[in-house]
Amino acid sequence: MKRTDFYYELPEELIAQDPLADRSSSRLLVLDKESGAVSHHVFREITDYLKAGDCLVINDTKVIPARLIGSKIGTDAKIEVLLLKRKENNIWETLVKPGKKAKPGAKISFGDGLLVGEVEDIVEEGNRLVRFSYEGIFEEILDQLGQMPLPPYITHQLEDKNRYQTVYAKHTGSAAAPTAGLHFTPELLEDIQKRGIEIARVTLHVGLGTFRPVKADEITDHHMHSEFYRIDGEAAEKINRAKKNGNRVICVGTTSCRTIESAADEAGRLEEKSGWTDIFIYPGYEFKVLDGLITNFHLPESTLIMLVSALAGRENVLAAYEEAVKERYRFFSFGDAMFIY
Repeated sequence: MKRTDFYYELPEELIAQDPLADRSSSRLLVLDKESGAVSHHVFREITDYLKAGDCLVINDTKVIPARLIGSKIGTDAKIEVLLLKRKENNIWETLVKPGKKAKPGAKISFGDGLLVGEVEDIVEEGNRLVRFSYEGIFEEILDQLGQMPLPPYITHQLEDKNRYQTVYAKHTGSAAAPTAGLHFTPELLEDIQKRGIEIARVTLHVGLGTFRPVKADEITDHHMHSEFYRIDGEAAEKINRAKKNGNRVICVGTTSCRTIESAADEAGRLEEKSGWTDIFIYPGYEFKVLDGLITNFHLPESTLIMLVSALAGRENVLAAYEEAVKERYRFFSFGDAMFIY
């Protein structure tokens, strides 16, 4: 299967640059994965498609303001550091630009010395291990100095950091938001629960690899990044109960989907579990747990559009995307949503 099999034409003006004032007022394209039929709605109407007994799986990871702008001590050269993964208490794997100014031993000052980073090593893909020194609490300093690590296709400044967080974000650790969840409001979640739909919280810390383009011509040659996930006993029980009772498990976002599919045994059962996953889902994959998916519109030739195609069929997905382009839907992180059932 070729990477180019997942290409579609997208006018640049359809890439959403800003979140809507009301999260739940995004548009919603509903796709029947069997027939390929589509219909058009407003996101808050998702309740019309959820049934009592369904289990809605959400990813409660919280994005850290991981983008730091500093200057190299001794030269005042501007350096941007993106926190990717915490290795130890004060050592982070980072992406540094420009890398040539960040050789081992280089020191970078942020916020007039409030935070200082020293490059300790160069690791896989040119990433840097940086040891940070500071006085006080790292998370508080990061909140003060850091910016949200918005995807490269968003060029506007984000006015409110919280708009790149879901309303249910809890466990800090993501370098990117699980964007399908951005459409939910507390009121909508309350309404969903009142209708007898279970909500199961799982955690997967989204890495920037989620934006890494597929460069291999054959998609099976693509190497997936790994991300940390956790499922507690309560979430596992809710998901197992829905499956046992013949009800649906519907994931909010590809990250929730990848979490439960990684953790499930061959029979599709879950138990309390944590670990790292580099699961790559593309057409031909047989889902063990997932029945339906709420998701945003994804980049052409990305691993995410491949995952969606595994669920609904490549032809159905590309036809739905073509319809979304024609109807002027908003695309990507701050864009509109799809429900595939």
